[in-house]
Amino acid sequence: MWRKLRRSQAVRTLLGRGMASYLRLVWRSSRVVMEPANLHELADQQLPMILTFWHGQHFLTPFLVKPHHRAKVMISRSRDADVNAIAAEALGIGTVRGSGAQGRNFHEKGGLNATMEMIRNLQEGCNVAMTADVPKISRVVGLGVVTIAKHAGRPIYPVAIATSNRILAKSWDKAAIHLPFGRAAVVAGEGVRVPADADAETLEAARREVQRQLEEITARAEALVGRPSAGSRAGSAEDGAGSSAGGVHTGSLNA
Repeated sequence: MWRKLRRSQAVRTLLGRGMASYLRLVWRSSRVVMEPANLHELADQQLPMILTFWHGQHFLTPFLVKPHHRAKVMISRSRDADVNAIAAEALGIGTVRGSGAQGRNFHEKGGLNATMEMIRNLQEGCNVAMTADVPKISRVVGLGVVTIAKHAGRPIYPVAIATSNRILAKSWDKAAIHLPFGRAAVVAGEGVRVPADADAETLEAARREVQRQLEEITARAEALVGRPSAGSRAGSAEDGAGSSAGGVHTGSLNA
């Protein structure tokens, strides 16, 4: 029965719009704190940008986009992801369909076309958003986001969102199912810029810096809603590169 329902475009549309309505309720009923407090004013000075976040923390990110912002998000081509795409579009966010799959699946899942489209959107002045994780490996940053930054010449800004009322799904990414009428925290990282001539070593340094910032801001967002951090993935913080390693440098919303 569920498989038949999943194939129905009408059912997926209903679920996507229902998700969008529910997320509006969560956001509007939450007491939201942002760090930095003037996040939107500072972000306006850096547009267009690449917004990145952990998979499973992404459901409330559409509410960071103001009406005057143009933005698109990368979402998988899978049938299940159709619901997320419909929800995003109902919340005013455009979509780029594709996946950052590894190896031969990269082309099959539309990874190359999606990457090129993200770069093109940035060059045309549109902000883009994408999860940072290696596909199906939670909380490990892949090279996709830094590769896009290299070719588009635009900064990456990691962001973390946490809520005091939530349920963690039993999925590979432990997705946060946010509940209404609680506290919410939005924390932005310092930002990372990748030079156009970045080689493999420099890209790896940038990847590690994005990893470091995401771990740091996730812990901070969790603390702001009164939840102790569960800790970062073993070894990932310790092997993080410094902000100037390999020619990579951190940006700043104050820049």
